[in-house]
Amino acid sequence: MSFDEIAFFNRMPQMLPLYAALREKLERAYPDMDVRVAKTQISFRNRHVFAMASLPWRRVKGWPEAYLLVSFGLPCRKESPRIAQAVEAYPNRWTHHVLVVAEDEIDDTLMSWLDEAFWFSAAK
Repeated sequence: MSFDEIAFFNRMPQMLPLYAALREKLERAYPDMDVRVAKTQISFRNRHVFAMASLPWRRVKGWPEAYLLVSFGLPCRKESPRIAQAVEAYPNRWTHHVLVVAEDEIDDTLMSWLDEAFWFSAAK
């Protein structure tokens, strides 16, 4: 993990272990992926961005105070109570947002969605 990745969590350090667990699983699955740190998100890329991790910037009613927001793009909308929000940013391009508050939520279901996003992004 880079210094920039660690520094990204300065304002919410309790989320760093969740990010570390997510990054480790992604790195095992996609050893050639690229990780880019920006001001508001950390992007995971193959040829294109396939997933992002970010922290809350404002309070959203009904959402926890602290969480890791894991976002990913797919060609269709996934229906699940775990998906906090899904938006069709472009035709046939759905961005899904999942709130992660515990390490056990980085499970097979989330990883299968991220795998779909990886291959969707690679095929563009």
